[in-house]
Amino acid sequence: MPTPAASTPEQPYQARHTAESFGTDAERYDRARPRYPDALVNRVTESAPGPDILDVGCGTGIAARQFQAAGCRVLGVEPDARMAELARQLGVGIDVDVATFEEWDPDGREFDAVVAGTAWHWIDPVAGAAKAARVLRPGGLLAPFWHVFQLPPHLAEAVADVCERVVPDAPFDFRALAARPALDTSQTLFDKAADGIRAATGGFGEPEQWQYDWERTYTRDEWLDQMPTQGAFTRLPPDRLAQILDGVGAAVDAMGGSFTMPYATVAIAATRTTSRW
Repeated sequence: MPTPAASTPEQPYQARHTAESFGTDAERYDRARPRYPDALVNRVTESAPGPDILDVGCGTGIAARQFQAAGCRVLGVEPDARMAELARQLGVGIDVDVATFEEWDPDGREFDAVVAGTAWHWIDPVAGAAKAARVLRPGGLLAPFWHVFQLPPHLAEAVADVCERVVPDAPFDFRALAARPALDTSQTLFDKAADGIRAATGGFGEPEQWQYDWERTYTRDEWLDQMPTQGAFTRLPPDRLAQILDGVGAAVDAMGGSFTMPYATVAIAATRTTSRW
């Protein structure tokens, strides 16, 4: 199931109230959110002309630390000061500028790759690609990427049931999201990112879509720890959130207390051409 906020009538990057809500519990976010496949990190570093990485919407620095471990120098840009501060604390040698990417001032700095881990949909896709072109060295790589997960059918139905009951006024259709294959639902998001790159001023080659399939087994407690970090739930009142977690927890208990989640991590990657503008 993709991030439900990506399916609302409002463009995700316009939903600043949601985009800047993840720092409500930054420690939980960093603890519970999954990391990115090593194969993706390695492909980005091997495709970039050098080690300087700009991590857009870096959050608590999950991806930034992975790129740093791969030998890169990383600067983050993050609009939420709470998330940025934790990223600085957890990533020794990682600095973070607090700003939206559209308003961020690069101050003459250039990079070999611009990445964004599950964050590019919070950025205007055309303005974001144009800003990336401005800061990338010739041959540099723009590579936003996302996790897409598919809840087991029984659990997806249980989530839809409890969310429809507890949050009947939600701005998205939980049941429709549960019924559709997650990659199908998210492809619109990937297409918008690719179209934004094509439309941006400043030359990029034709975007490519990379996909890495993997899976993770969650215990009941691990999944209930992650759910409050998802955009559908970050702004819920505590009593409503507790009701949802109780209902979902009961469904996981009925499955034996754990389940295996298929993931796909998808990147839209494009190389900065050698021409300047």
